[in-house]
Amino acid sequence: MFNPNETYTDSRAISVTNTFFQKVYLWMTAGLATTALASALMLSSPSAQQLIFGNRLVFYGLIFAELGLVIAMSAAINRIRATTATLLFLGYSALNGVTFAAIFLIYTSSSIASTFLVTSGTFAAMSIYGYVTKRDLTGFGSFLFMGLVGIIIASVVNMFLNNAMIYWIISYVGVFIFVGLTAYDTQKIKQIGQAGFANEQDRHKAAILGALRLYLDFINLFLMLLRIMGNRR
Repeated sequence: MFNPNETYTDSRAISVTNTFFQKVYLWMTAGLATTALASALMLSSPSAQQLIFGNRLVFYGLIFAELGLVIAMSAAINRIRATTATLLFLGYSALNGVTFAAIFLIYTSSSIASTFLVTSGTFAAMSIYGYVTKRDLTGFGSFLFMGLVGIIIASVVNMFLNNAMIYWIISYVGVFIFVGLTAYDTQKIKQIGQAGFANEQDRHKAAILGALRLYLDFINLFLMLLRIMGNRR
């Protein structure tokens, strides 16, 4: 028998999930905008470029600081306040923008713009797929995570070998991995939204953490595609 109360409950659950996802995408966009602004400020300051890109110790120190921020934020998300989580995310995005400015010194502006458009379209398509698909992507996600660990190790090794073939293999495999992770992470974030939250603080922190995951997927997909499509100066 048709039960109007069940229909109302289902519609309300869908609305709550959609609202949560809108918040995730809003914060992800804010993170990307912060990264772009930080990069623009870096490019406008030759002295800052000299300080960071002219000193490997400073540059790699910033890279490790970024990694530390992501790990700290992910590990402490249940203990910190929503405001703190937001500031950490935006701080990471800004720090990433500082180091990200290096690509504008290496690649032409036109190739960066075209790669950004391709990345945006690919990301949007895979995120929509992850949101609407009924297929459980959990097993696929485990496979992708192992592949991610593999390309990280290969990238570190190739820093010493400087092998062109390994470089291109990492780039193409990396595109596949981050395309898949976009769909996987989207589905996981959707499931988190469907499970509900005890309060608004928890909802906000979950949105920030979801935004971080999708932000990382987007940025890394962009970098892998840029290695393939980008024209160097």
